[in-house]
Parts: sequence; structure tokens; C-alpha cells
Amino acid sequence: MNQMTVGQFKSKFSEVLGKVLQGESIGITYGKNKKKVAALVPYNIHLNKNSIKLGLLEGKATFKINKGFKMTEEEFLNP
Repeated sequence: MNQMTVGQFKSKFSEVLGKVLQGESIGITYGKNKKKVAALVPYNIHLNKNSIKLGLLEGKATFKINKGFKMTEEEFLNP
């Protein structure tokens, strides 16, 4: 995944969207410390992340993800 600052993202918005349309993911950083704040990923990848199968418990069990739940960037981007 390529990384870019908010300023770079703003100035190259159309170019970045073109890369995303080609399947590339872009990380957005912010501030002097270049804190990672967002990831721009192709929409079809986002759609695939939302479905979690429960296997043997499908239809028999449910789960809830709490608001404070956190995961690393690697966990989020690599299923």
C-alpha cells in the first residue's frame, strides 16, 4: 500500500482515484508525525470485508462488534 499525506492526497485527488480504480490501496497520513488516519481501498474490497460467515453456527448464533473495538491496519487490510 502506498502512503501519502493529506496535502498530497488533496493535490493529486483524481490521480489517486485512478490508482484505486486499478485496484491499488492508498494510505493517508496526517500531521508532522504522519499518523496513519485512513485507507482508501477499492469498493469491491470493502464489500467483501463486511460479510463474515459464522460457519456451523450460521443461522443459530449472532455477534455484535462494540464501538470501542480496535484492530491494526494489517488486520483490517489482510483478511
